[in-house]
Amino acid sequence: MINPSEYIKEHIRTVPNWPQEGVMFRDITPLLQNPKVFRVLIDMFVHRYMDQKIDVIAGLDARGFIIGSVLAYELNLGFVPIRKKGKLPFHTVSEEYELEYGSATVELHADACKKGERVVLIDDLIATGGTMMAGKKLLERLGAIVVEGAVIVDLPELGGSKLIKDSGLPLFTVCNFDGH
Repeated sequence: MINPSEYIKEHIRTVPNWPQEGVMFRDITPLLQNPKVFRVLIDMFVHRYMDQKIDVIAGLDARGFIIGSVLAYELNLGFVPIRKKGKLPFHTVSEEYELEYGSATVELHADACKKGERVVLIDDLIATGGTMMAGKKLLERLGAIVVEGAVIVDLPELGGSKLIKDSGLPLFTVCNFDGH
């Protein structure tokens, strides 16, 4: 029997030099296209969180929406999207963060969660950790308790997982890739 993490990792495509020279992009679309692999991935997350006291799943724009909404459905929980600036139609709170190549801003509806709600924050990949840290800050600003961050892929050499863990947020990763 193959290790589920290794099975998932085998279905992630590496695209060299995208979006720029020197970057090894980890593409999760092949695992999403294969129903068996996608089921194994979702089941890993479901089994991790099914007996925890979680109130809502929050997903980071955009691939965190795919995993997060399916996970929320499977756990019978609500789903909260954390979007790039200017994409949400209602009153929002925002958080700017640094990227490797500049800065960006994410937003959350001001009524997305209630004080004391326990949230799992999910995305496809953690690189420098800026996006997840911004999402965590937004949720906490609304009074939520971010129980754990969760991603499919960790790129540990970029320091994001260390940043997240050093902030006090537990982090669950399905698989790691060395290098960028």
